[in-house]
Amino acid sequence: MLCCRGDYEMKKNGELLWSIFITFLKIGPVTFGGGYAMIPVIEREVVERRKWLQTQDIADIFAVAESVPGAIAINSATFIGYRIAGIRGALAAMFGILLPTFCIIVLMSIFFLQLKGHPKMEAAFVAIRATIVALIAYAAIKIGKTAAVDITSVGLIALTVILMYFGHSFIHPVLLIFGGAIAGIVIVLIRQKLGCKTHLKQKEQVFDYMI
Repeated sequence: MLCCRGDYEMKKNGELLWSIFITFLKIGPVTFGGGYAMIPVIEREVVERRKWLQTQDIADIFAVAESVPGAIAINSATFIGYRIAGIRGALAAMFGILLPTFCIIVLMSIFFLQLKGHPKMEAAFVAIRATIVALIAYAAIKIGKTAAVDITSVGLIALTVILMYFGHSFIHPVLLIFGGAIAGIVIVLIRQKLGCKTHLKQKEQVFDYMI
């Protein structure tokens, strides 16, 4: 009986790992524009379709993925895979996102020089760039809804946008991420002294953490 249960668990875990691999294998080829452009696709597959994670989890994972070295697409896929199924899930997601991208890059490197300057190719890239802008804007709005939980967080978002716009040439995004983390800790400590509540989530998912 224990043997049967163990076989069932192994089969179930194998199916989960395969699902993670296939999911990111499908995500890789359609995410033109890098990590931020893949946020809507990941959310649709991982959150809405598979129900593996919540939108808040995706926002947190991308914040961490941006703050460490490496490509954000690979980092985020690895983090998501680990969150779902541990180390094996991280490996499945990483190889899933890498395989199609690697193959596409190899093919493009072979044919790009021959197609460079072709009017139809140039027109295609113009359209792709416009679509990428829309995808990133959608991702920003979607994640912004989970991040703007109170007036303070809205103020931090506005301040970060201003700093990025006017100081992008000398302020590294990683510094802003760490600055946001420090600001959050300081704000919580201030509210603790004032005896106020800190709302960590929004609306029906609000979790009132009594400081």
